[in-house]
Amino acid sequence: MTPPPMISRLVIFGATGDLTARFLLEGIASLQAAGELPDGFSLTGVSREDWDDDRFRKWAAAQLDRFAGDQPEQVRQSVVAAVRYRAADVTDPAAVAAAVAGDGPVAVYLALPPAVFPATVKALRDARLPEGSRIVLEKPFGEDLASAVALNLLLAEVLPEQAIFRVDHFLAMTTVQNILSSRLANRILESVWNSSHIDLVDIVWEESLALEGRAVYYDGVGALKDMVQNHLLQVLCLVAMEPPVSLDERDLRDRKVDVLRSIRPLTDDDVVRRSRRARYLAGRIGDTDIPAYVDEPGVDQARQTETFAEVELKLDNWRWSGTTFRIRAAKAIGGGRREVAVHFREVPQLPAAMHGESNVLRFGLEPESLHLELTAVTDRLGVLSPLTLTTELLPPSLPAYGQLLLNVLSHDASLSIRGDEAEESWRVVAPVLDAWARDIVPMDSYPAGSQGPAN
Repeated sequence: MTPPPMISRLVIFGATGDLTARFLLEGIASLQAAGELPDGFSLTGVSREDWDDDRFRKWAAAQLDRFAGDQPEQVRQSVVAAVRYRAADVTDPAAVAAAVAGDGPVAVYLALPPAVFPATVKALRDARLPEGSRIVLEKPFGEDLASAVALNLLLAEVLPEQAIFRVDHFLAMTTVQNILSSRLANRILESVWNSSHIDLVDIVWEESLALEGRAVYYDGVGALKDMVQNHLLQVLCLVAMEPPVSLDERDLRDRKVDVLRSIRPLTDDDVVRRSRRARYLAGRIGDTDIPAYVDEPGVDQARQTETFAEVELKLDNWRWSGTTFRIRAAKAIGGGRREVAVHFREVPQLPAAMHGESNVLRFGLEPESLHLELTAVTDRLGVLSPLTLTTELLPPSLPAYGQLLLNVLSHDASLSIRGDEAEESWRVVAPVLDAWARDIVPMDSYPAGSQGPAN
């Protein structure tokens, strides 16, 4: 069957925001440099600001200079020449219809706060998008399980599931994809990739960044929703999933849903014993003094928003019974880790007087790396010491958002989160959110620039 032609029209709602400035324009520039954009490609930016084409192009050029300065000037100029602007209320059906009007299918990217999604999707429904169009939604998808279910039902009124792209740029990171390929393409790993050999999997995303002026978004979300519910659960799926028949959109996503469904539901006692939350106090990161989270501009202390979230999960399936999956996300951490660390069980028996550590396989997420920690003999008989094998990974040919945009324009939904998958992710964290809202887990604290709350 001949695949449909690439979509040549991209419309970004919320086009003057940080996401477009930092990532989407850079992604488009990378596609332009790689010759991956279709002929006649056009980008329409839509936002509330009373701008015209010329002002938006000057703004886009400045963002490209800042965040995609490694691309040739000709590439950046080509992207700027392809953009235009329309001031509009993205919840108004008539304004939305005018913004997406044109010949052929269109990809509509909602770079918007989640609270605006329902009204914008309703406006897109009334606009009657052309056949072959696609809607792209940034995370988080909904604000809880009920809102995710409602949003899925609303999206189903607009386009078929295959045309809904619930974006998670983690899935397009090369190291994250290497987790799956390292498992499935290497017999030495797949044969020990189970609870008989693996005791613990740590999935960690710690940032040295503090709030950085993002209170409007972050204070209403927190670490659990911002990172764990979407990004890090997706990484867990790739670590734990059964080998798919193929990597197409159905087989890959079916296996990820299997993992989410197998996660043991957490009781209140489980949440108390196996989760932690905290937020940072005043401290220092590098040469910068960081105020306490509650003193950051725009933070509402009454919300009890966490900047550190950790939860331990168990999977009730054959492969992983007995293995712990520990997920942690945090802000304002000194020298933060961003990795998947697979901790193998200790060997059953060592000769007398010989002592060794368990083996660890580390997938560095950012920067990208791969380390295998083994135990080796030193120059003294019977004395063991750590030995680390490291490989340098080639830089990706496209940045994560470049790969995601390429998939959107080429109708490839394999890196999209399916509707039932989004709902299952909320089911996993719902008991934690509920228990934390009832304050049955205390809010710990840690100085900014430290390694997080004390164990």
